[in-house]
Amino acid sequence: MRCVRSLTVAWIGVTSVFAGPALGEPLPDDGEANATNHRDATFLYFTGADLWRKGGTSYGGALWSPGGLNADGFTLKMLLAGGDYLYRSWTTDIRGIGLAASVLPGYRIKRGDLEVKIYAGLDVQHHWTLPDDPGNRLRGTHLGARVNLDAWWEPLPARMMVATTLTASTIGGSYGARAATGWRLLDRFWAGPEIETSGDRNYQQYRVGAHLTSLQFAGYEWAFGGGYVRDNSRRSGLYGRFSVLTRR
Repeated sequence: MRCVRSLTVAWIGVTSVFAGPALGEPLPDDGEANATNHRDATFLYFTGADLWRKGGTSYGGALWSPGGLNADGFTLKMLLAGGDYLYRSWTTDIRGIGLAASVLPGYRIKRGDLEVKIYAGLDVQHHWTLPDDPGNRLRGTHLGARVNLDAWWEPLPARMMVATTLTASTIGGSYGARAATGWRLLDRFWAGPEIETSGDRNYQQYRVGAHLTSLQFAGYEWAFGGGYVRDNSRRSGLYGRFSVLTRR
């Protein structure tokens, strides 16, 4: 049986969607490009969804920086995510469903045009399958630890960005990585290519696509992404996602 993956993709969505001056996405996840308009904000709220062939996720969460979202220092990241996925056990298609919650204390460091956020904390996941699959070791509730690193760099300030996110959990040996670059267009948003990979001990997924990040509309920041996805079961297709955030 091919082991079911955990909610790695949901986590990548969260930390990468705000990748723009931000993951959406969500990769640093707090939209730094327009930070000058929110100098006194201490909370950032985000939500979004990620869909691909045979599965999808949705998520929501918040960042709290008591010293301000644009200041060096302590940051607390909280996330709730849920999703479903399809895998094959022998000759039977199984639908896996999972929920994940994390509380991740961290620290923000900004030096010139480079910003890095590092988080580590509690990871809680619950998985079940339809029909029931006794061979799936992820079934049930699990407690573990998660680490997350987000980086945002503007080699050409206000013109070109590079963002990366790395995440890993002790639950199922899951991991995720995303890298994106982009250019500032119309002085309104960032756009460019992205690549991602995620998985666990037995399942891997690979993506290549494009993103549009930090689009200001109706008082919120929006991010979108889409492209081609393939996994190690040789299933392939398209993926798409969106996220939205606000600061208070």
